[in-house]
Amino acid sequence: MRPGIDRALAATWVVALAMTVALLANITYVQGFQAQDLRDSSLNARRLQNRNKVERGPIVADGQRLAWSELTSDGKTYQRHYADSKVFSPITGYFSPFTETGLEGAENHFLDGSDSRLATTNLVDKIIGKHIPGGTVEATINVKAQRAAYQALQATGARRAAAVAIDAKTGAVLVMASTPSYDANDVSVLSGDKSQAAFNRLNSEPLKPLLNKATGEVYPPGSTFKTIVASSALSAGKSEDSQVRAGRSYQAPGGGQPINNDAGDIGGECDQNPIPLIDAYAQSCNTTFAYMGAQNPGNAAVHDQAGKFGFGSRIKIAAGMSAAPSAFPETGQPVLSALGSIGQGSTVATPLQMALVAAAVLNDGKIMQPYLVDKLRAADGSVVQRADQKVMARPLTSDQASQMRDLMKAVVAKGTGKQLRGTSVAGGKTGTADVENEPYNDRWFIGFGPASDPRYAVAVMTEKKGYGIESGPIAAKIFDALGG
Repeated sequence: MRPGIDRALAATWVVALAMTVALLANITYVQGFQAQDLRDSSLNARRLQNRNKVERGPIVADGQRLAWSELTSDGKTYQRHYADSKVFSPITGYFSPFTETGLEGAENHFLDGSDSRLATTNLVDKIIGKHIPGGTVEATINVKAQRAAYQALQATGARRAAAVAIDAKTGAVLVMASTPSYDANDVSVLSGDKSQAAFNRLNSEPLKPLLNKATGEVYPPGSTFKTIVASSALSAGKSEDSQVRAGRSYQAPGGGQPINNDAGDIGGECDQNPIPLIDAYAQSCNTTFAYMGAQNPGNAAVHDQAGKFGFGSRIKIAAGMSAAPSAFPETGQPVLSALGSIGQGSTVATPLQMALVAAAVLNDGKIMQPYLVDKLRAADGSVVQRADQKVMARPLTSDQASQMRDLMKAVVAKGTGKQLRGTSVAGGKTGTADVENEPYNDRWFIGFGPASDPRYAVAVMTEKKGYGIESGPIAAKIFDALGG
């Protein structure tokens, strides 16, 4: 063969070899690294096929099953079941013919056995192609406290309500209650038509029971937001005993509607000027905190401090589960900042976010990353993964946190929360947010307890006519259930 032909064949061979290697590399990448993403893609028509032919592992808390699968009479399919689902659906979510939410979604592959971490515990099964049993998801929820919170929220008759309790030292979410709620058994059925009918009914309800009120909706936090404003004043150099501006009314620079204290404060400490910061916080003087947000330390300082607590971010609680972002306005208009600094106007927050504010005060200024999954176990009981406890943020120094604890204790000792004296609530802050053109208020209480040895941080929001203190007894019931 002539040299020219040899060179042409050699070049062709090199090109063919390169293309073969590229093809093998692509196949390896797709099958080895993209397989799960492709299986999960909404464009994959086969994604939902045979999903009920796999026995999913259980979701448990305190050793009790919250969700589990049982083989049906046909011997081929599995039905998902939920215990006391209206209480626990904010945690478990649902596993329907179409999708999954909550921990069902966050740990979907661990529950159905397709998670790569389970392959190492059942290597022989993996090699011979046998299905690996689904694992167990152990939630951080305290079952007794979750029940107590849900029942207390229900008893108020509020149109919407939520409660969150966190172990301030670890970040474990112990309570995440929401009402109105729903029964996951109604949508987690084998029939797609029945499931869709249930979804249609639930989605048509105006208060959206499928939406977790503790993390998925935001509300004006009222005077509980003064906790952040007070901490921004401490960061700017003030102390709990510093004299601060108060008085019956405050007019922000640039005009706008004057901000007044509650009518019940007339003739009280808020009418005096100046007064110590600790008294202004305990009595929840609107004029003090409106002035702070509008002028000193001002909008930039309060906005920055809110961001340190987590405002503006989606706070993760499990894989694929995060809270709606809370917000405080960044504005050059003092009147808007004044209104936002008393928890009205454009300021909104989730109950989870406000529980983290209380947790930072209790935990020496540190916010631990909240988490909802304590352990993941393989079918043989071995622990595959434990919760990773880590600091999410540190918005306060130790000294600032200590002073903020004094402020929150003063609320219960002599302020707007004095009705809670003698209960398991060690310290807290009330908040009443007006809802424009509605006959109800967003009634808030955040705090920490139990009184003997505070460890837990709580936020409670109930939507009904009245004041924030009316949510305080629910916090006490939660602390009692947690061992207060």
